Order: sequence, then structure tokens, then C-alpha cells
Amino acid sequence: MKVLNVNLAESSYDIVIGHGVLDTLGERCRAVGLKGMAAVITNPTVAALYAAQVIKTLENSGYTVAQIEMPDGEEYKNSSTLNQIYDDLLAAGVDRSSFVVALGGGVVGDVAGYAAATWLRGIPFVQVPTTLLAQVDSSVGGKTGIDHPKGKNLIGAFYQPKLVLIDVDTLATLDQRQFRAGLGEVIKYGVAVDLPFFEYIEANIVAVLAMNPELLIEIIHRCCQLKAQVVELDEKEAGLRAILNYGHTLGHAFESISDYRGLVHGEAVAIGMVLAAKVSTALGYCTLDDVGRISALLTRCGLPVDIPQYDRQQLLHAIAADKKSKSGSITFICNQGIGTYAMSQHTPEELLILSGLEA
Repeated sequence: MKVLNVNLAESSYDIVIGHGVLDTLGERCRAVGLKGMAAVITNPTVAALYAAQVIKTLENSGYTVAQIEMPDGEEYKNSSTLNQIYDDLLAAGVDRSSFVVALGGGVVGDVAGYAAATWLRGIPFVQVPTTLLAQVDSSVGGKTGIDHPKGKNLIGAFYQPKLVLIDVDTLATLDQRQFRAGLGEVIKYGVAVDLPFFEYIEANIVAVLAMNPELLIEIIHRCCQLKAQVVELDEKEAGLRAILNYGHTLGHAFESISDYRGLVHGEAVAIGMVLAAKVSTALGYCTLDDVGRISALLTRCGLPVDIPQYDRQQLLHAIAADKKSKSGSITFICNQGIGTYAMSQHTPEELLILSGLEA
């Protein structure tokens, strides 16, 4: 087991990473001072696997528990789902002395976190991520929110959890496609900020795909460590934190125009990273060999690197809706070789040309 502290001025918290640690959730909630009712927000898939175990550990620590379910899938990360959760919180009697437990993947974590941030002007919450993508990325750093029909994550709040509890045993029940999609976010850290980590994944990819528990703990810990270091310096994405969006500008655009059905998030990020590397090459930041090496590792993970069919105008509108867009220009995250980053400003039209999407 590893424990990592995210050291923030007003809202520091621990990330606990291990296997077999889910049963410690109740006592850990007590240890960080949480009281009252625990509202466990999850989806039917995760509930069938882990809700009973989570409810038991919370009840054993003296909490009253309400279970709230939201539909499973990125297409439900919207205002309708959020309003239904508000209705359920009200019906359960969740008050300001209560807290939320987000049990599930990135969609559950984002929506449940935003519900906690806005219910009664904010109640505490705990992240219990059960997918690799959520464990290495979305559960850490306090970004919560929902999608808008015109763009991903346009509505939300920076709202830090009181605790993140990561049990790698939950990955044993994860769909293989979702596990491999999570590797897209893992590789992102290596490409953008940590060459030795990228090389570590390259060298150990067979064991990673075999889901070796000790190796998973090491990889998840390093990803959380890298993200925590950035979040500590730039909690609310004033500048530096944008580097964690490497591969996301164009990836989000393809995810959006598929109505969040054609690609899962990590697959979209994989495609976005290849395109970002091509932009970086066009700008002189990296070489075609770097692009090939990044593409090769993504392919070994079973992730897509080829561009899906798209409508040009739809794609331009989706790129323009990026959160990093300002006055028609987008702060685009490039890779300098592998392991370092650069930032540049471009219009959506320029990104289509630089990435080779448009000759």
C-alpha cells in the first residue's frame, strides 16, 4: 500500500493506493473527520459489484448510508442526471452534515463530485475510483463537472475530495476495453512530463496488460504523484495544469462529435496524443521518430491511433468549444521529444493543418 498527500493551501488530502483496501473505507472516513449520512453515488454496473462491500464498511464505522444510482455511460454526464441526483439527495435527507462517496469510474466521480460541490452550497465527498482511467487521472485534483451538448466538461467546479481511496483489486472486474483506455491517460504522463516513466511502461507493457497488482500500484502511484505535483502548483488551472490536457484538445473534439458513443475517453485521448505529436513535429518540437514511438506504445496497448471519419465543420466547432479557448485561440499542449512539454497558441483551423487532418 502507498499513501500520497496532495498538499494544497486549504484542502489537502491523502490518496491511498493498494489492494484489498476497500474494506478500510469506513475507518478512513472517520479518520478524516466525516460525519452524518454517507450518500454513495454509483451506477448499476459498479453497484452490483461493490456497493454491498462499501455500504458494509461504512455501516460498520457507524454511518447511515443512502445508495443513489445514475445511468452508466458518458452520454449521461449531463444536467438531467445531475438533477435526478439532487432529487435523490433530497429524498434521502442528505443535509450539510452528510457527505458523498463517488463509487465508480470517471463519469461517476465527475458528476458525484459536482453534485457534492453544489448540493447545499457544498458538502464533503470521497473518491473511490474503480476504473484505471479514474484512478490515474479524474479522481485526483478536484475537477468535477458535467458535459454540455456543445462541449465536454464545460460546466463544473474545482472541488477537492477529502480522501481518494484506490483499490487495484477493482480493476479485476473492469472491462478490457476500459482498462486499455485507462492506459491512454497513463501514457499521457510519460509523453508530456516524464521520459523515464514512459520508458518504464515500454519495458513492462506485457506485465501491465497482464494486470500485475504490484506493478499497477507502482504505475498508479507515479501517475497520481505527477498529477499531484502539478495540482499543488496550479490548483485551478491558471497555467501549468493545462499540461495535463496533453492529447485532450483534439481527443475531446472527436469524443464530442461521436456523441460520446463511438469512442471511450481514453481511446479519444490516444488519437489526440498522436495528433498532438504531429502538431509538435510540424512546429519543430519533436521528430517523426518520436511520433512513431508514441504511436507504437499506444498500439501495443490496443488503443486506436487512426483518425475516425469526421465532418470538418463539426470538428471545428468541437475544437472551438475547448475549455482552453480564449478569443478564438486555443492553448495547445505539445510534446518536446518525449518527456517534456511546450505550449503554443492556435486557431482550430490552424490545428487541422498542423495535425495533418487537413492538407
